[in-house]
Amino acid sequence: MFPHYRSLEAIQIENSWLTIGVFDGVHRGHQEIIQLLVAGARQAGAPAVVLSFHPHPAEVLGRREIRCLTTPDERAELLVALGVDVVITETFTRSLAETRAADFMKYLKERLGLRHLLVGYDFALGHNREGDYYRLSALGKELDYEVRALPAVSGQKGIISSSFIRQRLMAGQVGEAAEALGRFYAVSGPVVHGDGRGKKINIPTANIAFPERKVVPANGVYACWAWVGDERHPAVTNIGIRPTFTPDQETPNIETHLLDFSQELYDREIKLEFVARLRDEMRFSSVGLLIAQIQDDILEARSLLKA
Repeated sequence: MFPHYRSLEAIQIENSWLTIGVFDGVHRGHQEIIQLLVAGARQAGAPAVVLSFHPHPAEVLGRREIRCLTTPDERAELLVALGVDVVITETFTRSLAETRAADFMKYLKERLGLRHLLVGYDFALGHNREGDYYRLSALGKELDYEVRALPAVSGQKGIISSSFIRQRLMAGQVGEAAEALGRFYAVSGPVVHGDGRGKKINIPTANIAFPERKVVPANGVYACWAWVGDERHPAVTNIGIRPTFTPDQETPNIETHLLDFSQELYDREIKLEFVARLRDEMRFSSVGLLIAQIQDDILEARSLLKA
């Protein structure tokens, strides 16, 4: 198991290099901070530490649901893959939000032996966001740690942010999301039993039970890579309510058809990487027309994924 702690109280280390933030999605902007953190920590012979939060602070403070790009475990796994030594996911509460910046930084010094802090260009913590770069730098002189703030990272459509990526995914623009993430957006979950219609039309699908609070791309049909264990398979994925059969359904399903694959998948974990959107979800007047369209989708997905 990788080094993922669920509370600052669970850890005691010395001389850490630290960055703090939600890091939802671990997108290209986050990756730049992490790469500098890891490189500096390695040179100093110190542990590289990331302090993240769950649930999302905007959800706690704004009292509104935030669908995230990554679960806490997914986020930790991505950060460790970038070279981070320790990931801490602290429970975010209104009480934590009201903590004074000075008190919180003293606590970080006590638990992590903080020596170097890297933050994003717009970072702030503590009561009324008082702990901005200038306040944290002043506290660093008292507590013996250094602070470095990094500029924003821009992509083809402007500054890269988690909210930008959420918007692109909810519009079905998975290619733009991938450009900002630096990888394909992924949704993982176990395969659960569906209604068996796919088998009846000789196009079997796996129904994925995805995390409830995770962003799901807009309803539609997508070319995907499906990971089953360490094996990657081309796939066509439908997200939606299956209007040809269940037009009154409200909650979308994720169903994927793995191409040239015949193994049993029930209860196995599948990770879907969304490569390209093929079309909107459609209602067909007959099952025959639906099958013909799915065959066209399969041909288009093969071509896209081969390219």
